[in-house]
Amino acid sequence: MAKRFHTSLLLLLITALLSISDSEQLQSSQFDALLSIQRDLNFPAALSSWSSHTDFCNADSNSSSTVVCYEDTITQLHIIGETRTSFLPRNFSIDSFFKTLARLPNLKVLTLVSLGIWGPLPAKISHLASLEILNMSSNCLYGPIPQELSSLSNLHTLILDENMLAGQLPDWMDSFPALTVLSLKNNRFNGSLPDSLGSLENLRILSLSHNHFYGVVPDLSRLKNLEVLDLDSNSFGPQFPQLGTKLVILILRNNSFRSGIPSEVTSYYQLERLDISLNTFVGPFQPALLSLPSITYLNISGNKLTGMVFENMSCSSELEVVDLSSNLLSGKLPRCLVSNSSDRTVQYARNCLDGADQNQNPPPFCHTEALAVGILPEREKHKGLSKLVISIGIAGGAAVVVVLVGLTLFLVRKGNAKSRSKNPPIRFISENAASGYTSKLLSSARYISQTMKLGAVGLPTYRTFSLEEIESATNYFNTGSFMGESSHGQMYRGQLKNGSVVAIKCVKIRKGYSTQSFMQQIELISKLRHRHLVSALGHCFECHLDDSSVSRIFLVFEYAPNGTLKSWISDENPSKSLGWTQRIAAAIGVAKGIQFLHTGILPGVYSNNIRITDVLLDQNLVSKICSYNLPLLSNLEKVGQGNSSSKSRRPRVNKSNKHEDKSDIYNLGVILLELIFGRTAKSRNDVDTLTKLLQASIVTDDDARRSVIDPAIRRASSDQSLKTMMEVCVRCLAKEEEERPSIEDVLWNLQFAAQVQDSWRVDSRGSSDWSPGSPSDSARMTFH
Repeated sequence: MAKRFHTSLLLLLITALLSISDSEQLQSSQFDALLSIQRDLNFPAALSSWSSHTDFCNADSNSSSTVVCYEDTITQLHIIGETRTSFLPRNFSIDSFFKTLARLPNLKVLTLVSLGIWGPLPAKISHLASLEILNMSSNCLYGPIPQELSSLSNLHTLILDENMLAGQLPDWMDSFPALTVLSLKNNRFNGSLPDSLGSLENLRILSLSHNHFYGVVPDLSRLKNLEVLDLDSNSFGPQFPQLGTKLVILILRNNSFRSGIPSEVTSYYQLERLDISLNTFVGPFQPALLSLPSITYLNISGNKLTGMVFENMSCSSELEVVDLSSNLLSGKLPRCLVSNSSDRTVQYARNCLDGADQNQNPPPFCHTEALAVGILPEREKHKGLSKLVISIGIAGGAAVVVVLVGLTLFLVRKGNAKSRSKNPPIRFISENAASGYTSKLLSSARYISQTMKLGAVGLPTYRTFSLEEIESATNYFNTGSFMGESSHGQMYRGQLKNGSVVAIKCVKIRKGYSTQSFMQQIELISKLRHRHLVSALGHCFECHLDDSSVSRIFLVFEYAPNGTLKSWISDENPSKSLGWTQRIAAAIGVAKGIQFLHTGILPGVYSNNIRITDVLLDQNLVSKICSYNLPLLSNLEKVGQGNSSSKSRRPRVNKSNKHEDKSDIYNLGVILLELIFGRTAKSRNDVDTLTKLLQASIVTDDDARRSVIDPAIRRASSDQSLKTMMEVCVRCLAKEEEERPSIEDVLWNLQFAAQVQDSWRVDSRGSSDWSPGSPSDSARMTFH
């Protein structure tokens, strides 16, 4: 009996030891996987505390990395990097990375944010069968959403914001019956939305902003739990979407909606934020929106909404921001909007309101535009029709009648309507900016952005030159130093005593202007310095002896010895042609220069009409914009030239135009087009023809794409890099300004093209991407 007892006890101990051994082996396998993940991610700072001695299941968590275990198995992994400013090294393989992740079979929550992960989402994602939450935002993912993702039937949160994912949303989105959060903001998705989205009855958050979706929004009225719908900056329309009534946030901003606002919106009693700005909504504004019990933010600006508002209207006490500007509202501003103005921001400019403090549209404009959208502001002259519209409106059909009447009147006045320019939405920055710029303003960090500070790194200090230095540098303005003359003045090549070669611009000034008259402009010149602009290094005043007034101003600029970018593409000089890597680098430089002009100073400098001949290359083949709308230089020329009829460029600075930056985006697109095809576009028709050819080649295969580009780069460009450049080029050249990307979007895509090209070039080791000078130095991209 005792023997049998001891035998049973021994068997129990052996079983327990085997169980412990299995558990330790399981832990060891998973912990090895974590260390492999650390290596794959190139040892990010967020994982600096990880080592082979770390007890991951019991380690302290922090905001950057967290591992959660349940019964000795890893169920949650959170890794958050600092910023999405760089890519993982070229030897990173997203396929291998997910193979490592698959060694965590019970993973339910996976957060990998801002880690520079690049590549298409691999099919191996299906191996994470237990996954419930996936967040891979702010990385460099590209390509479509893979079919294999649909196998993750337990998924209830999918966040892939801030990537380069493209293509259409698949029809199988209803494969996630438990999905509550779908966020795909700031990607490159296109096409219309699948009807299957309307079947996700548990969905609470749907965020698709800043993509390229278009068409009618599918019926979402069955999504009874939907609280957040964000469709900002797409091309959805024309009808207002069909929605449930539990919405808390509804953002339809910057789309193509042009219907009326349905009356049921006033029954969204939980609604806190409503933004339908920058569309072309027509029909009557519904004042009941102001009194929704939970509303805190209401923005209807930039539409063509009409109707009367009255002083005695009621407003929600929760309202913090109201923007009614740039519509066709008439009547008087409700007193409730201004009664506690210290706690509330209210904008209502560019309407047709009576006695308003903020600027309103002139009566002729109100009358004409009102007719165009179908209302009759002069009721006395049209009593019969007005009564008809009002009575039908009470019956609930006013929107239909208004559109029909508007269409008839619009056709009658079609000629007048075409001749009138669009009234752009208000830009508040222009209201608050002073017309003159003081020393204090110019030196303030609030107005000189980080873009400017970083861009000036590496440039010598701006200083004042003596006339003797200028004369010595140019050998007393010897004809051999003369470079040319234009409406901007005479240009000389010079060499300073330290050996630096510079370009010196001479502007003659009419007599009577003191140095003090120009110091404000000179001070601004001294701050317009950037690596990708031909920047000013200093100035010199030459004065009359009799009255000390200024006779000439000399501006000393950087000198770019390698000529124009145009001279380095194959149709100019085939023996001196930039390779594909150098062309991308040049394009990135131009984009950074434009970004600085738009955002590095206040007010920004727009409509610069930059051509490929306006881009110079320095000794390291760094591209620099040499001709742009420098308003202060134009002012100097006006003083210097008097009433001269010279056709100098007229600067356009920060006017109230919501697309004020998009002409520069178009011109950048033309430069990209010329870099891709290796020849200059000589006319707008030439640009259109090449753009159509580019569009057709994007959807073909690799060989077809290469057959249309510059022969000098056909064998030297990766397909992904070439396709990315083609796509961003076509977007820049869109006919409609609002369809063109922002300069930040363009810059990010160009940097991505450079990264994948660099990776391909090193891996192939057979590239013929010839680089003048030193390819490793002059062509290698730096991301910061």
